[in-house]
This record gives sequence, structure tokens and C-alpha cells, in this order.
Amino acid sequence: MSAPRPALAPFDAVAVGRRVLACEGEALSVMAAGLGAPFAEAVACIAGLKGRVVVTGVGKSGHVGKKIAATLASTGTPAMFVHAGEASHGDLGMIGADDAVLMLSKGGSNRELSDVIAYAKRFCIPLIAVTAHADSALGRAADHLLLLPPVAEATDEALNAPTTSTTLQMALGDALAVALLEQRGFTPHDFKVFHPGGKLGAGLRTVRELMHGEAELPLAALNAPMADALLTMTQKHFGAVAVVDEVGRLAGVITDGDLRRHIDGLMSHTAGQVMTPTPKTVAPAALAAEALAMMQGRITVLFVVEDERPVGVIHIHDLLRAGVV
Repeated sequence: MSAPRPALAPFDAVAVGRRVLACEGEALSVMAAGLGAPFAEAVACIAGLKGRVVVTGVGKSGHVGKKIAATLASTGTPAMFVHAGEASHGDLGMIGADDAVLMLSKGGSNRELSDVIAYAKRFCIPLIAVTAHADSALGRAADHLLLLPPVAEATDEALNAPTTSTTLQMALGDALAVALLEQRGFTPHDFKVFHPGGKLGAGLRTVRELMHGEAELPLAALNAPMADALLTMTQKHFGAVAVVDEVGRLAGVITDGDLRRHIDGLMSHTAGQVMTPTPKTVAPAALAAEALAMMQGRITVLFVVEDERPVGVIHIHDLLRAGVV
């Protein structure tokens, strides 16, 4: 009768996860510390292009390349992904004379890369390389070499599956994209053009697009009796009234809170006596997400002001309907 097998120690998935994250985090720190002139030169090369950044790679690097191309394109740098293997079968024609090639390969010697490298050199197309080996075919051919630091993958050495290296590639792509958008002065309004859908797109809509216009504004004069102000508040259904001076400038706002604070003798007061004189307001060009941020707390309505005059009103329900919240 054979001896019983020793019990296996319980597997600690959390410990493995922490080890992987720590390994990749340390690698990112090493890469950040070593970032220097080659990165700045690559950014300058891309910023000066008349064409696009053509991102290419194979295997896991190819998957990362697709994400980098998408990030660049969505942040104002025209970009596309071309699979290095498909390039040899006609897709080289997608790379134009005004473009630059951003090639990703940890080893830098994949056979599938050779045709793209040769094409770039033949037609003097700038080649930006992201690789861990400067002496590889890709490293030697690069016009701008972004060298990955010599750090271990998060897997066992015998397996050596791409983990840390692809994280570094992804992060380096993000660094390029952010550096380029900041150099260009890319704004949230520009970002909106490329992100019209979903919650992100909703938050990038402007207040002017969502507000109720002047025809729906609940307005009261400074010296208006509170009876008139209350009637306007009830008719307009926003739960607030904008109080304006004799030339139409916003002097204050009356909300339900102001009514409660002046409940004793309310009807003997004027709108100017009950109003809050320094209300929060928003500009029509502000983003919907900015208006939402201003409404944090108990504010449910903002008056839209331009040149000191109310030109519209936006309610929290308008933001809800637009999908901002």
C-alpha cells in the first residue's frame, strides 16, 4: 500500500496578484527614472508630422499597439494600427511618405518586422522603436529608440510570458499620447469631438447645449413683491428665481432655502430682500461635467450667466436626461 501524498499548501491568489503588481510597478518606476532625450525626440518627431503615426507589431506587442494607436487618435494625434504580418501582403501601402512608424517588439528581431523596417528605411519614413534590445534588428534600424529597461517578466523565468514588458509598452504609449496632447494644448472641447458617445461624451457637452433659454427663465426684479416672485417660481417649475437689477444684471437668486429662512413675514418682503446675493452661476461655454461638479451638495439648479446677465438655466434633471450623471 503506497504512502499517502502530502497535503498541498493552500494556493494564495492574493499573494500572487500582489507580487505581479509590485513587479510591474517597480519596472514602471525604473523606466520613468530612465526616460530622457530619446523620448523628447520621439515626441518632437510625431508632433512635426504632416501625416499619421502608424503603429505596428506582432503578438502581444501587436495587441498593445492597437490600444496605443487608439489612444493617440482619440487625443488629437492621427494614428492607425497596421499588423506587421499583414504589411508584407499589401498593407505597406497604408504607410505614407508623411507618416512615422512606431514599432513595438520586446526582442526586436521578429521576422515579420523586417519588411516594415526595410520599407521605412527605403522611403525615409521615421522609425520609432520600442524594444528591450538596442542591438536587435529593430534597435539598430531605429531613428528614435525608446529602450525598455532590463526588468524581469512577472511570470516564472521558464515561462517568461509577456507581462511586465507589455505593461511598459502600454505605459510608454500613454506617456507619448499625453505629452503630445499637452504640447498641442489639446482641450476638453477638442476631446469632445472624438468622444461624442456615452457618459464621457455627455459630460463633454456644453451647458449651452443643455440649458433652458431666455424664454423659460424665471426672473424677478429687485423690488418685485414676493407674491409675484413666488408666482414666477411656481409657473417656471425650476424651484428658483433669478433676481435682476434695473439693467438686467443678475443680482441674486431665490431658492426654497431662502423662502424657509424668511418664512416669518415673507409676503411683506421684496425679492431683493429675500434673495441670496452671491449665487453660484455657470457660463454657457462650460462643460456639462463642470456644471455637475458645481451642483455637488444641495444645489439642483444653476443660472447660466453671460456678461453678468442670466441667459439660461440648467437643472440637475437636464444633466440626468443627457446621461452626465
